[in-house]
Amino acid sequence: MTKVPDTPVDEESCHRILRAIDIIGVRWTGPILLAGARGARRFKEYRAMVPGISDPQLTLRLKQLQARRLIERTVIPSTPVQITYALTPDAEELISALQPLSRWSERHLPHEDA
Repeated sequence: MTKVPDTPVDEESCHRILRAIDIIGVRWTGPILLAGARGARRFKEYRAMVPGISDPQLTLRLKQLQARRLIERTVIPSTPVQITYALTPDAEELISALQPLSRWSERHLPHEDA
């Protein structure tokens, strides 16, 4: 069994963990962040890489992730105007932090259709 590092567990650290779970637990957050990690930059690329998401849902989630400083929106003045979305360093760090959880889920959680 792997030893868990000695990390103090106090009320504030528990609240921070709950806030982090509130961010990643919102529907579409994971797939949108993964799409960004896979190179999506434009709205239509995100939509193509996140099956099942509607345009209004994607717009809302991108705005919310931008407010959380996980997505950076850049307006490129051209004709027509181009808008790109990119992961921030915070989002890249979050994805790295979620990789062990992803590996754990692959080993311990059955497929939904099982």
